[in-house]
Amino acid sequence: AELSIERRFVPESCPRVVRPGDFVRYHYLGAFPDGTRFDSSYDRGSTFNVFVGKGQLIAGMDQALVGMCVNERRFVRIPPKLAYGSEGVPGVIPPDAVLHFDVLLIDLWNAEDEVQVQTYFKPEKCPRTVQVSDFVRYHYNGTFLDGTLFDSSHNRMRTYDTYVGIGWLIPGMDQGLLGMCVGEKRIITIPPFLAYGEDGDGKEIPGQASLVFDVVLLDLHNPKDGIAIENQLVPESCERRSQAGDFLRYHYNGTLLDGTLFDSSYSRNRTYDTYVGKGYVIAGMDEGLLGVCTGEKRRIIIPPHLGYGEEGRGKIPGSAVLVFDIHVVDFHNPSDSVSITVHYKPSNCTVLSKKGDYLKYHYNASLLDGTLLDSTHSLGKTYNIVLGSGQVVLGMDMGLQDMCVGERRTVVIPPHLGYGEDGVEGEVPGSAVLVFDIELLELVSGLPEGYMFVWNGEVSPNLFEEIDQNHDGEVLLEEFSEYIQTQVETGKGKLAPGFDFEKIVKNMFTNQDRDGNGKVTAEEFKLKDQEAKEEHDEL
Repeated sequence: AELSIERRFVPESCPRVVRPGDFVRYHYLGAFPDGTRFDSSYDRGSTFNVFVGKGQLIAGMDQALVGMCVNERRFVRIPPKLAYGSEGVPGVIPPDAVLHFDVLLIDLWNAEDEVQVQTYFKPEKCPRTVQVSDFVRYHYNGTFLDGTLFDSSHNRMRTYDTYVGIGWLIPGMDQGLLGMCVGEKRIITIPPFLAYGEDGDGKEIPGQASLVFDVVLLDLHNPKDGIAIENQLVPESCERRSQAGDFLRYHYNGTLLDGTLFDSSYSRNRTYDTYVGKGYVIAGMDEGLLGVCTGEKRRIIIPPHLGYGEEGRGKIPGSAVLVFDIHVVDFHNPSDSVSITVHYKPSNCTVLSKKGDYLKYHYNASLLDGTLLDSTHSLGKTYNIVLGSGQVVLGMDMGLQDMCVGERRTVVIPPHLGYGEDGVEGEVPGSAVLVFDIELLELVSGLPEGYMFVWNGEVSPNLFEEIDQNHDGEVLLEEFSEYIQTQVETGKGKLAPGFDFEKIVKNMFTNQDRDGNGKVTAEEFKLKDQEAKEEHDEL
């Protein structure tokens, strides 16, 4: 005679129960007391959808559904007076029939519902939140209110990318994404009238279905965004800042906005080297590298329209905001020359170094960021060269000019006057600016340009006869070498300093041996001022 309700399963979590006026979706099995089934929503493959408490159901069912949770299962016994009474339903329900219903509640909502947002993770730092017209990239799992999965971006291994607030999404999702931070995780529950309504989507989502989206926001930008720069370390001394046309060497870590690493120069143990302001790198990086100092560390945040756009590249997905943490190692301009800074110059500084002089000096060599490359101090001996003879890089030849003994200076050499694009494998990186701290310790004046040997006095008018010791009219290399050595030892002549004696003498002899037969005759023998101008060095 009375309505009977048996609660066969009640979920642990029951945030909401059915009230009169709510709309519900439920499955049921209808049977008579003897077990004979008269109806089933399962057989039709769709839930029964109806408002509760509005007379759209038999009175017993209207009462039995009140207080149910989603996923709750009830066994309901309805007497005839609360079912179809004495009339029944011809051909289906006999008169005065007691009805048994096995009910499973699938969905529940009210016409006054709004989008519900439950944030279960929020990053400590949230510099920016989603606003109308922003473009977002997010992952989601989409379920019905009973937990049944209907879609997942994770399964496709691809984010869902869209504008927010301009009608590209269902209204409830447009609302639910507003105010999110990158990295935030939230559950967005959307009633059907803010989702796919009475008709559903014609595929996985049935009509009148509440939707639950578990969302994690990975990326966020606006088409009006420019690059953003966060200075992390700026050296106290910054004499020069990069400009368009400069060539930079820098290290970087490249990540997506959610922190996913997609590239790193550190992992390759090699800087990234490029011109800036000339289109060699993405537009955002071209802009972000301007105005940096050597040694500076900065973060450059680049929206996709200044990065790799909608298509992405390699590990970079389409429409991704890029974050580069960079460390500038050095930079120069192709128009740069050698830079010289004098730190100490003796008061008596009358003899200045020039091309051809033999120099002995100490140095510390480093990169522009201070990385030590080499030092003569650690070797315990000086570095010795003939200035202007090509024994050092061109920039060093220039940097050692016009120095006096005891002077200390710093010479900064751009790569095109140093070791160029290739550098020195294992020692000097390609395209590296070099810094030499130099102290000149000794200077031996060289000979006039073009000379390898000069006389300190008058030249003998019988020079060939003096060299030709056996008076056979021919001078061999041994005779020539012995004679020159004697002149140098007795102070009558001087060889160009810094060169190997045997090589100089052989070079001088070869220049006189014009027919190349290994002998010099009186006809071949000529002094420097007796010859037409020639490119090689002679007596």
